[in-house]
Amino acid sequence: LHYALELAQRGYVTIAPDYPRFADNQYKFEEVGKYSSNTMKGIWNHIRAVDLLQSLPQVDGERIGCIGHSLGGHNTIFLAVFDDRIKAAVSSCGFNSFPKYYDGNLKGWASLYYMPRIESVYGNDPRKMPFDFPELVAAIAPRAFFTNSPLKDGNFEVSGVRDCIQAAQPVYTMLGKPENLQARYPNAEHDFPVETRMEAYEFLDQQLGNGQKNR
Repeated sequence: LHYALELAQRGYVTIAPDYPRFADNQYKFEEVGKYSSNTMKGIWNHIRAVDLLQSLPQVDGERIGCIGHSLGGHNTIFLAVFDDRIKAAVSSCGFNSFPKYYDGNLKGWASLYYMPRIESVYGNDPRKMPFDFPELVAAIAPRAFFTNSPLKDGNFEVSGVRDCIQAAQPVYTMLGKPENLQARYPNAEHDFPVETRMEAYEFLDQQLGNGQKNR
């Protein structure tokens, strides 16, 4: 999946930072002691990436979006929640409600790659969690949000995604932007099918300025 290349070919200025502990970025939050989780370090890195984009003369700092698949999908949500400079967010195979994540066993979220306090503090129990994805998606409103959530995704069971979208929709409606919350449920596994990906790119075009040279 080459979002940065494909979006650059559509006229966007793009940046694709490595997530902590991946590729060349071998930052280990537990050794440094500055961040409570790898997820928080990733959020901060992405916020700084937005700072960099806004510093570039060829970038319109009022029209910035974010897109990601799987790990990148939920980090797109986290970034949009923490940074309202993100005007449009696309999450592919990135989330569902905690009670429907592997039947409510959140151990997969608790590794060093993500948020180990989910296990050490909350015992991998969704009933003890201080947040869930319905609240996160609603917190993005009325800014634009698009999810690709395949019917056969083995990581994020699709009914849990539908629960999140159903819960967040009234918030978008209340704020006068029901059309800004979009979900697609292709007949696929943990993947971002080309047809749905093109829909997501068109969604970004519409939200950030279709036909404009610099985005």
